[in-house]
Parts: sequence; structure tokens; C-alpha cells
Amino acid sequence: MPSSLQLQRPLTATIAGCHQKQAQSTTTLTRFFPLPCGVSLPDTVATYHIHTMGSNQCCSAVVQAIEAPVETVWSVVRRFDNPQAYKHFLKSCQVIVGDGNVGTLREVHVVSGLPAASSTERLEILDDERHVLSFSVIGGDHRLNNYRSVTTLHTSPNGNGTVVVESFVVDIPPGNTREDTCIFVDTIVRCNLQSLAQMAETMARREKSSSP
Repeated sequence: MPSSLQLQRPLTATIAGCHQKQAQSTTTLTRFFPLPCGVSLPDTVATYHIHTMGSNQCCSAVVQAIEAPVETVWSVVRRFDNPQAYKHFLKSCQVIVGDGNVGTLREVHVVSGLPAASSTERLEILDDERHVLSFSVIGGDHRLNNYRSVTTLHTSPNGNGTVVVESFVVDIPPGNTREDTCIFVDTIVRCNLQSLAQMAETMARREKSSSP
């Protein structure tokens, strides 16, 4: 197992530079809203992206516009048992506890070349009405401890597509900086959402061409 995250600078994504702290407690925990300035979210989903962040954690978010209806995109995202459909850094997934509802556990295996081998993850939120999915990492062979992700979908401002927002909070591994950790995870999330966009847009075109 590599001793560091082995960040590849040419592949890194840019972190949004305008984050907002929501409140500062008397402990080391901070309420953090990681979305960039200019991104407007419906109130029904915005609160899901407020994370509680410890002093040794980082928090960030990636936004992806997709030219496909929310229902089409959600049909892919909600499949907790099949994340590898669009997350190409994963090579397999097995549900080990549960039936796809909240509390379900899955074990995913990662492709070679990343500083991880497997991850055990728990489904925390699955809201088909608001289009919200959240999972947390509870075990496995990796260096991203206490990882929690929230993904929300809402209709784009023009009414013809979908805006996907995925935010996360994660521990900073020993020997790595907050910036490097956020950039590394941002890059993976961004690649996943770009893949999701390609997949959903292809599905939408097929659905449109097959409709009478």
C-alpha cells in the first residue's frame, strides 16, 4: 500500500475558491458549506451540503451540468449497488448487507494505480423525491478515512437539463496537506461526474429518438 496519496498534479482539478463557514463552535468542529460562489441550489437540497468538518479534515464540492432530464440522471445515481456504471475508478461492487435501502452496505474494489484496494460503504440517504443520495465509508483498504459524500440533483435553470452537486468531507491522511487531499478527491469526483454526464446524455438521446 503506498504511503502517500501519490497525487498527479497534471490531473488535479481546481478547487472552488469561495467557501462559506456556517458557524464556529467552541470545539474543533466547523459547519462548512463548500459550494463555489455563483452556484444556486434549491433550499430543498442546499442544507444537505452543509458538512460538519473537524480540524484534521477537508471539505469540497464539484458541480456538473448534464443535458438530460433529472429522472434519467437519477436512475443511474440512485443505484447504490452499481456505482461502477459511471465511476470508472471502481472495478466491482458487491452488496453485503441490505436490499438497497438506507443502511445497505456495499464493498467496492478499486482499479489498480490508486492508493486504495477496497472500500466498505454505507448508504446514509436515499431520497427519491428530492433526488439526494449520501454514503459514508466505514472500512476497507484505503487512506481516505471518515469519508462522507452527498450527491444532489436538481433541474437546471433553463429547465432542460440537470445540475449535479457532489460534496464530501474526509480526513486528511498523515503526511498530506488539506489542499492536496481536496484536490485529489476533487479530481476523482469530477471524473466520475463527467462520466455520469456522458452516460446520462447518451441515455437521453436514445430515449428521445425512440419516443413516437
